[in-house]
Amino acid sequence: MTDTVKRPGPRPRPHPMARPAPPRPVRVTVPTAPAGPGTAYDQPQLPLDMEKLLTARLHAVKVRPYLAGALFALHVVEDRTVPTMAVDAHWRCYVSPGFVARMPVEELAGVWVHEVSHLLRDHHGRGERYAREHEEYGAGERLRRNIAADFEINDDIYGDGLPRPSGVVLPSLLGMANGLLMEEYLRTGSMSGLTADLAWLDCGSGADGQPRPWELGPDGADGLSRQQQDAVRFRVAEGIKGRPGRAPEGWRRWADEAFHPPQPWRQLLGAAVRSAAAASGGGDDHSYRRPSRRSAALPGVLLPSLRRTPPKVTVVIDTSGSVSDAELGSALLEVAAIAQAVGGRRDLVSVISCDTAARIAVPLCRGENIALVGGGGTDLRSGFERALRARPRPDVIVALTDGQTPWPSAQPPCRTVVGLFPRPAYGADENNPDYVPDTPPSWARVVMIG
Repeated sequence: MTDTVKRPGPRPRPHPMARPAPPRPVRVTVPTAPAGPGTAYDQPQLPLDMEKLLTARLHAVKVRPYLAGALFALHVVEDRTVPTMAVDAHWRCYVSPGFVARMPVEELAGVWVHEVSHLLRDHHGRGERYAREHEEYGAGERLRRNIAADFEINDDIYGDGLPRPSGVVLPSLLGMANGLLMEEYLRTGSMSGLTADLAWLDCGSGADGQPRPWELGPDGADGLSRQQQDAVRFRVAEGIKGRPGRAPEGWRRWADEAFHPPQPWRQLLGAAVRSAAAASGGGDDHSYRRPSRRSAALPGVLLPSLRRTPPKVTVVIDTSGSVSDAELGSALLEVAAIAQAVGGRRDLVSVISCDTAARIAVPLCRGENIALVGGGGTDLRSGFERALRARPRPDVIVALTDGQTPWPSAQPPCRTVVGLFPRPAYGADENNPDYVPDTPPSWARVVMIG
């Protein structure tokens, strides 16, 4: 049985994810409860039905096993001032006894999932940042952030053992699509028509970043430290990625990005190519088209100036069977971005598709419909060799690969940029579970793609 902190308070409010419904008659026998307004479960003497609450949590774990670690990490705090159920940023779950008494177990399990989803997706930190950036700290702005956070998570919660309550708060209330983030709903959705109807909605500071009077705060008992919270998120993310077919798309996306925030990789790749091309010796040549400034010191002598010509770039694309069609499509988009990074001279960019053997180098000016041939094993060394045999030799080689390849033993006589498609550090070879791919060589500039 989980220890709880009991505090008296006013009557509870409706379900945190649905509009209030007419009260249903509830038969609860409390011999010592005095007569008073409201139903029997509103009386201060009514204890929290911890057995029912924990039964609901077990049901949530059964139907959403990938959230088990997070659900069991929540510490229950009994508090009658809480409208329904709410969470703070320290992974405490505040519970109203009356709310637990009147909720069916299956719907109560959905509330468990709802509240822990706020914490896993860091709505506390994101809500704080949004409020700070837009200077929105009032009660109405807090409610808007809570509604937007509910929009983000409610489309992933219900079904498969968790019944949807009537009037649940969904993006369709604003005519908006599912699958967006809290910040997107806040930027693009007008919630003026909802705030009056949903004024009762309150999931705690864990949903929007604004502290509540009933919360114990950072110095209170039984909170999780930042490191403990990250450990819980990590275990949940690894569980989702280990069994990807069992979690909805929104949770899979969260698991992919939870500990690897998306980089502006297209800008990074373009910057890496420009940096390599601008390095000393890349694309430099002497020309008499413009005399050297030193010619003024030598009358009658014409000295050539050092001119920077557009760099020649060869892109080696990994077409082995371990690279997906989507990643090959992304690679072709990167080829076009690379052409822009070197000044738009498409005639100076060529493409080599390579699995265990390098194919013909195709100039980009003829490459709108480049055929990427391959599908076998991976050995990009042949691609590097094919690129260096070209005349004129490239100033920059860009390799787009998943990294599961041998690398050249010696540094090529030109700048090298490696764009890596993300892969886990384990399970790269089904036939050899101990196989770990070699990391790219130190002489290459590495950018993670995607």
